[in-house]
Amino acid sequence: MKAYLENRIKDIMKPTLYILGCLLCIVNVANAQEQRLDRADKYFQMKAYVKAAELYESKEHTRNVLQNLADSYYYNSNMQKAIKTYRELFVTYPDSLDLEYYFRFGQALKSVKNYKEADDYLGRYYNIPINTLSFIEENEKTTPHVFTLQQLENAAMTSDFGMTFYGEGKVAFASTRNNSNPTFAWNGLPYLDIYSADIDSNGQLQNIVPFSELINTESHESNPVFSSDGNTMYFNRTNSSKSNTDGDRIAHIKIYRAEKVNGVWMNVEALPFNSNKFSTEHPALSPDGKRLYFSSDRPGGYGGFDLYRVDINEDGTFGEPENLGDTVNTKQREQFPYISERNVLYFASDGHIGFGGLDVFRSNRVNDRFDKPVNLGSTLNSSLDDFAYVIDEENNKGYISSNRTGYDGIYKYVREENILTKYLVQGAVQDKNSNELLEGALVTLLDDSNRKLQDSIVGSDAEYLFKLEPNKKYTVRGELNAYIPVEVEFSTDANGKISHNIYLSMESFADVEERVKKDEEGVVKVELDQIYFDFDKAKIRPDAAKTLDVLVDLMKKYPSMEIEVSAHTDFRGSDDYNLQLSKKRAASTLEYLVSRGIERERLTSEGFGETKPLNECTKPGVCTKAEYELNRRCEFKVLK
Repeated sequence: MKAYLENRIKDIMKPTLYILGCLLCIVNVANAQEQRLDRADKYFQMKAYVKAAELYESKEHTRNVLQNLADSYYYNSNMQKAIKTYRELFVTYPDSLDLEYYFRFGQALKSVKNYKEADDYLGRYYNIPINTLSFIEENEKTTPHVFTLQQLENAAMTSDFGMTFYGEGKVAFASTRNNSNPTFAWNGLPYLDIYSADIDSNGQLQNIVPFSELINTESHESNPVFSSDGNTMYFNRTNSSKSNTDGDRIAHIKIYRAEKVNGVWMNVEALPFNSNKFSTEHPALSPDGKRLYFSSDRPGGYGGFDLYRVDINEDGTFGEPENLGDTVNTKQREQFPYISERNVLYFASDGHIGFGGLDVFRSNRVNDRFDKPVNLGSTLNSSLDDFAYVIDEENNKGYISSNRTGYDGIYKYVREENILTKYLVQGAVQDKNSNELLEGALVTLLDDSNRKLQDSIVGSDAEYLFKLEPNKKYTVRGELNAYIPVEVEFSTDANGKISHNIYLSMESFADVEERVKKDEEGVVKVELDQIYFDFDKAKIRPDAAKTLDVLVDLMKKYPSMEIEVSAHTDFRGSDDYNLQLSKKRAASTLEYLVSRGIERERLTSEGFGETKPLNECTKPGVCTKAEYELNRRCEFKVLK
């Protein structure tokens, strides 16, 4: 009996133990999944995007997972996967997504030139309409230069970027070619070191050697820039330890200065305006060496990374950093400044409208401030990141870095003047007889099919300017109320000129037609003989028709002329009666003009009753019959 009971207990316990075992496995698997998700989140916070993406890829696509996975792809320029993941994020969780996801998704779409969809998301981000194709078309005619690029040979197949001039025939740049360096968790590549090299006659790198261990450490070093005498160097170095910033563990970047003493770089020190709480990076020197420009995400900026400048005092100390302002900076990234020998600021930005990713812009210094940036165009910028631009302005040669091939590479370039910027027509609008500038005139540019291309209402200087294209025929037309329109044809074809300066001299109707007069208030009218109507009638009489035919001839002579017909009565009759009668007479006059071939859209009519007398005859018995009749009239005001 005892044996039987023991066996029964075992039989009963077997399924229970099995169930408990299954539950334990499920719990263990769930714990493992949770731990892997925690690890993925930790890698993401550390900006170890390669490892984070690997772990997120196998996770349930919750909102947090999709956001971080898409960002991990985006920050490593894996745009196809970023687009796919952002799209899933927006389809699955369309509500209350942070605007930054709209920006990154839009930029990712731009990277594959899906401009229409990109414009939709970026338009929501900026809260203004975005039209990238229109920008590209306009940029082709306005960017100051065109570029011919050639990638520098890279036998080491490494990521190189940030070329800078360094002495006679030498350059310096950053590279991941030192495989003995630790691996950077962000992209899985070795940490960056700074190298120097010679440039051969073909512009290729020779004798590539790293800087000393005082410069290159086990951390990142990059973006060197040198004083004009070659004895001072500024460069980036990433902190060896990470600090908490907005909940993330980040190794911030600082700018260091080194001095060359007897041919050896030494006295390496961090600049005093660095911090462990934000990054200070990408140094650039003014031509006179008295100012240092840099990029930073320090508090008080416009968002992302902004460009700053700081004075370098004669004793080597520094002033207070100054933000370059919102003409240059946006709430996204402005980085990699460079100041040419002509004091032109070049920099990379993804906050100003561009072709996708970071684009290179230029901004001229005016009264010690920098003006509106200009995108350097599609011959230099790609749909991915283009940055670290340097230029020898005198010889129109330089270097730019780009990840357009999937990894950072250095390109040499030659630039030439953009001939399309020279195709233009400009001038002013003036009165032909008095030479008075005609403010408010409408100037229109038409193609050879009479299709409107551009128009402009001129200001107080009466000047206009339109950009043109080569091998085209154009007409420029000037219009102003009460003036005869003027048109001038010209061409930019093989027999035409690149640029045109055309003054539009216009004559007023009052100067060329005896019947057109301007009154003391500046109102222009066509003066006709008095038009008479039968008592209490609005029908056009034969004698009135003969008078109106004079106006018909005038309007046919000037097809652009537009007229307001107004009818008036004397005081006899009630106010309402006179008003309605005047409206009928004005309308009848208009219909007669239309019956004689004048387009209806060129005419308007209005009746004013007795409200606008020409004299004081507003009561019975105070005026002669002729004076009362003076108020019973039709007037013809020139509207255009």
